[in-house]
Amino acid sequence: MPIPDYQSIMLPLLKFAGDKKEHSIREAIEHIANIFNLSEEERRELLPSGQQYIIDNRVSWARTYLKKAGLLALTKRCYFKITDLGLLERWPRGLRQRFAK
Repeated sequence: MPIPDYQSIMLPLLKFAGDKKEHSIREAIEHIANIFNLSEEERRELLPSGQQYIIDNRVSWARTYLKKAGLLALTKRCYFKITDLGLLERWPRGLRQRFAK
């Protein structure tokens, strides 16, 4: 399976945060990689710059857009939490980038 783009990661990331607990980005990356059944090779695939894993980058971008949309809040460095607006009962059909302002 190819590594998902950040838009495909947004809804699973929001569901992951739906427990209303504070989560680390590392915890989220591991969870998303498991959901998409990424192999160890895919998990270690680097961006062309060679500076970051692709899956780490895409989960981080998904988190950034969800934060910009007010659905996630950054609680401290590398940690986030769902907001009241982000609770899934408000978003039953999924998310797209256009919701991230």
